[in-house]
Amino acid sequence: MHKRTEKLEALGKLLDIMDELRIKCPWDREQTFESIRNNTIEETYELADAILKSDMQHIKKELGDLLLHIVFYSKMGSETGAFDIKDVADAISEKLIFRHPHVFGDTDVKNNPEIVKKNWEELKIKEGNHSVLGGVPESLPALIKANRIQEKARAVGFDWDERSQVWDKVEEELQELKTEINRMDKAKIMQEFGDLFFSLVNAARLYDVDPETALEKTNRKFISRFNYLESKTLKQNRKLKDMTLEEMNEIWDQAKNAELK
Repeated sequence: MHKRTEKLEALGKLLDIMDELRIKCPWDREQTFESIRNNTIEETYELADAILKSDMQHIKKELGDLLLHIVFYSKMGSETGAFDIKDVADAISEKLIFRHPHVFGDTDVKNNPEIVKKNWEELKIKEGNHSVLGGVPESLPALIKANRIQEKARAVGFDWDERSQVWDKVEEELQELKTEINRMDKAKIMQEFGDLFFSLVNAARLYDVDPETALEKTNRKFISRFNYLESKTLKQNRKLKDMTLEEMNEIWDQAKNAELK
């Protein structure tokens, strides 16, 4: 891999390019924090896609796109005197040192990641996060947010004694949902669906499964099989809407079998 001096030179070159773009490019010159916010979100999701595909070349590309946004925001911050890239780097460095007293201090975590997580949340409260859940962004997608909420609660000891206990909760929420479905109360049905989803996220977390990743893998699997179904149907000069469910299921099973080969 590259030497430290080469890495610093590359980052310096990027900063120089950003300085020049901000002066000479009409589009870059008119951008604001708000105008590129959505682009940043999009780039983050593109990185997430590349990670799920284990595509290292695309991961490298998308990391570069995100790095550009960090440099862009830092440049705009420097123009008003609010902060620059050094302030950004210093702030994260200081945070990492403060939150890792077992590395940069004398705290003993007995080589246990769970103790590290617990200490991390306690240190965040010392930094000014007055609530354990205060650091969970409001705009996070609901599935990811549910997982983060539960992780933070666990870090301060609010969790099941045994992970197998969660299945009683899942079953309880499922039965409550079925009860409300029978009553046809739409508001309560929505509430119980939410409770059931939350309990399933809890179960996934307890079994070291990231629920967002698990669901996305299922989404992609469904898309792949459905595309196979459509393709086979078109080759037969037929339309899906003219087929019976039994006929579609037969091709669906062919798609599943094809995945196993």
